[in-house]
Amino acid sequence: MTTVEAFVTSADTGLEVPTGLFIGGTWSEAADGGTFEVENPATGEILAVISDGGATDAERALDAAVTAQVEWARTAPRDRSEILRRAFDLVLERKDWLAEIMTSEMGKPLAEAKGEVAYAAEFLRWFSEEAVRISGDHTTTGDGANRIIVTREPVGPCVLVTPWNFPLAMGTRKIAPAVAAGCTMVLKPAEQTPLTSLALASILHEAGLPAGVLNVVTTTDASSVVTSWMSSGKARKISFTGSTEVGKLLLRQAADTVMRSSMELGGNAPFIVFADADITTAVEGAMVAKMRNMGEACTAANRMYVHRDIAAEFADRLADRMSSLVVGNGLDDGVQVGPLIDEDGRGKVQRLVDDAVGRGARTITGGALPDGPGYFYPPTVLADVPTDSALMQTEIFGPVAPVITFDDEDEVIRIANDTDWGLVGYIFTQDVDRAFDLSERLEVGMVGVNTGLVSNPAAPFGGVKQSGLGREGGKIGIDEFLEYKYFAVPRRRGL
Repeated sequence: MTTVEAFVTSADTGLEVPTGLFIGGTWSEAADGGTFEVENPATGEILAVISDGGATDAERALDAAVTAQVEWARTAPRDRSEILRRAFDLVLERKDWLAEIMTSEMGKPLAEAKGEVAYAAEFLRWFSEEAVRISGDHTTTGDGANRIIVTREPVGPCVLVTPWNFPLAMGTRKIAPAVAAGCTMVLKPAEQTPLTSLALASILHEAGLPAGVLNVVTTTDASSVVTSWMSSGKARKISFTGSTEVGKLLLRQAADTVMRSSMELGGNAPFIVFADADITTAVEGAMVAKMRNMGEACTAANRMYVHRDIAAEFADRLADRMSSLVVGNGLDDGVQVGPLIDEDGRGKVQRLVDDAVGRGARTITGGALPDGPGYFYPPTVLADVPTDSALMQTEIFGPVAPVITFDDEDEVIRIANDTDWGLVGYIFTQDVDRAFDLSERLEVGMVGVNTGLVSNPAAPFGGVKQSGLGREGGKIGIDEFLEYKYFAVPRRRGL
């Protein structure tokens, strides 16, 4: 087993973060011995050097999953349930350790990372309960000649690809339903945040997950690894969270072998505040919807449409809140905003802000790169943002809140829907009829009404249009990992 000394020591657990590939229940180096470094985006410090897998390692991992599939599919649902429940307990027991790993490798403040640990753990508990509730059906044909028996079976070996912004929660949101359904898996975590996924794999192994059920390949060559799995004909499902561009590429690859596909892709969330809204509630909702994870979330409020009558007050109050946030290393006490993930991400945010300002937007707070190390970007509020600004058509993925005024209800719904994406929308109003009517008219998969937080393990998460296919979480989350099988059984007559 390839390990390093734990780089997070304040939790005082004595636990180590594995640095190898996890294949067939064992830790190993990459076939060619390659490695890569994991960086702390707040300091530039190298946290660990881990194995850099390639196509050969990917093939070995998928073979391990294929070999384990038949026996794992036959495992009693209660056994699968109890493994997930033990993993849930272990994740909560090691909350501080996991949070510090996440904060160190992706930057979010420690308090927020602990919140993600609790959120991630809930997927393990939720699907531990769903594992024993997989149901079928029994009826007869209309003419009474046959019995119809319907069962649900695991889809088979699954390819899981997770992003860097919620490395623990996106892992459990995919792994837990796959385990509950009886599927084996190959997982490729994001290059920027592999340590969280490796720590999770070690916990699941400790919880009793059999060898080969979960296999993890860390890599800097995602295309080689994932393409190997997609083209193999052995994997039967792909579950991906990431950009729409990459999702489309994977869907094209999935078509060649007709793989089941779940895609949680980009967002361009409208945040609509009507004149009758409680402004305090709306500002608080905006802080959650915009600043969760430094704005690096597909559910982040990307376009803030505020009725002209209250737009100036809303923008000023939001700017006061945003400018008061403490920016710094997420491991430090009191920090509320950490760094963005890397220089490319920060550079994109600055270009979007510069474009909007160049077209006439007014900066109320923020908007300029700070001095010093780390990929920090200040919380920013822009007013009078022109509708042709690039940030109106692009997922910002940073702590920038563009405020746009509107006058008419029909107008704002039309503009809000004028996008290729449809993951989530937010509506703030005290008119119940308006809230329901406009929620139905928004072309999104989820709506937050007078709240800036929609994610919950008990609810189906997903979007429409180019924001994705399928749903994760909730009662239907396990369906993505199950196939229906129908048995036609003739009935005996005259008895």
